[in-house]
Amino acid sequence: MEQDRTDPGAARARLARVLERAVPGHVDVEAVIPLSGGASSLTYAVDAIREGQTWRLILQVTPPGQTAEGMSRAVQAALQTRAGNAGVRVAEVVAVLTPQDGLGEGFVMAFVEGETLAPRWLRDDAYAEARAAMLADCAEALARIHAIGAEAVADLRLPVLTPQAQLRALRETYDRCEGAVPVFELAFAMLADRLPEDGDLVLVHGDFRSGNFIVGDTGLAAVVDWELAHVGHPLLDIGWLSTNTWRFGQTQMPVGGFAEREAFYAAYEAAGGRPVDRDLAFAFEMLGSLRWGVMCMQMGAAHLSGEVASVERAAIARRVSETEADILFMLKHGAL
Repeated sequence: MEQDRTDPGAARARLARVLERAVPGHVDVEAVIPLSGGASSLTYAVDAIREGQTWRLILQVTPPGQTAEGMSRAVQAALQTRAGNAGVRVAEVVAVLTPQDGLGEGFVMAFVEGETLAPRWLRDDAYAEARAAMLADCAEALARIHAIGAEAVADLRLPVLTPQAQLRALRETYDRCEGAVPVFELAFAMLADRLPEDGDLVLVHGDFRSGNFIVGDTGLAAVVDWELAHVGHPLLDIGWLSTNTWRFGQTQMPVGGFAEREAFYAAYEAAGGRPVDRDLAFAFEMLGSLRWGVMCMQMGAAHLSGEVASVERAAIARRVSETEADILFMLKHGAL
């Protein structure tokens, strides 16, 4: 999109050709509206007309001058499609961009109506019905994702991370950040003893949490942001969803800010998920807090080094202390 900034008409015409390649009939693209821009993704709302009917879409592309870190957009689109075919609520992928399209690396998906800001749907009275449905909806979504299995995505060449391999990778990231955090050292030591080396590895979303859901009037409308998906342990997703940070202040509901642990585990198992080892789930929840703490350190290091000068990243780096408090509580008292 960047190369067509001075000629928005050309960008709309190119996108229309992409859409006509994907669906039958004539398509007019009336507007391409920036929604958000970050280090790894640019998102646009697309207003199109197809056979006389309004067609609302979302376009996600890699920022110009960059290559997608990790997973390509084409693989993300393929994952999203396969998850949808498995019954997971996702936005339908309409078209994947090619180099010949001249619009960058990305894909187009259907627009899904709903709220993406977790603090809003977790707290506002208008979403009371949706919140009540999120326990069952998210448990079912995770069970369906994990049922896809590693063999079904082997052709996509996703990373394979056993729990211990993930812990080692996290340790390498931590060691590259300046300074030591004694609480994190304790967590690394404990998790080195508690996490399994292998296990029944499946497709995991990798970032399944409040904040990566579109929530409609009656519950979960779509699971978004699949770029961290990999083959790993299913409890990674449950532990990450239960991490205190992703409760957005709703600490009385430890799973995502909307559910109790036992109720969620039972719903996940009833939906076809693997039996949840409660002690191991606790270890993965601690891993989630440690993972977020190291990510905060990483963002602070990137800002201080000048690699990515960002007030937002500097502010997030200050949240290391929050994860220290979470881990200390877990070490002393058990689950938060």
